[in-house]
Amino acid sequence: MDDKRARFDALVLPHLDAAHRFARWLARSPSDADDVVQEAILKAYRGFEGLRGSDVKAWLLVVVKNCHLTMAAQARARVFVPLPPETDARDGHAMVSSTPGPESATILRDEERTLRRLMAALPEEHREVLILREIEELGYREIAAVADIPIGTVMSRLARARAALKERWLAELEEEPDGVP
Repeated sequence: MDDKRARFDALVLPHLDAAHRFARWLARSPSDADDVVQEAILKAYRGFEGLRGSDVKAWLLVVVKNCHLTMAAQARARVFVPLPPETDARDGHAMVSSTPGPESATILRDEERTLRRLMAALPEEHREVLILREIEELGYREIAAVADIPIGTVMSRLARARAALKERWLAELEEEPDGVP
């Protein structure tokens, strides 16, 4: 890593959360805030050599504010183009969302909560290898090194953890009512 990048990382990146909070207050949406921060970090890096003084946080927040003002002005300058109707043969398919609807999103969140709860109920040694393999995507050798256990133990613990999780998940499904009365 070059010296400029190292100094930038050390001085500017600790203030990234503050920059994002500030952008979130300025912008109308979280995605707009993300865009503002991304642009601000790029501009800050490009202009980092010109930084004078020691108040890096204030400098970064000024960059965030200026990026927000620029993006807001660009948004106002855009011409309004009406969206095509869903029945439009050429572009109508673009009007139908491919993302999950509210019901699917709720089901997914419920399943994630159930998985977290069931994982938390596993013994620590099983939870550890399962998280390292399935969430952190480590290989068996890496898990053995992290957990400080033989690779054979990793494999057996992982098999037991998966079986226990599956058993608890299926038991959970059997307890759920089929529908709302």
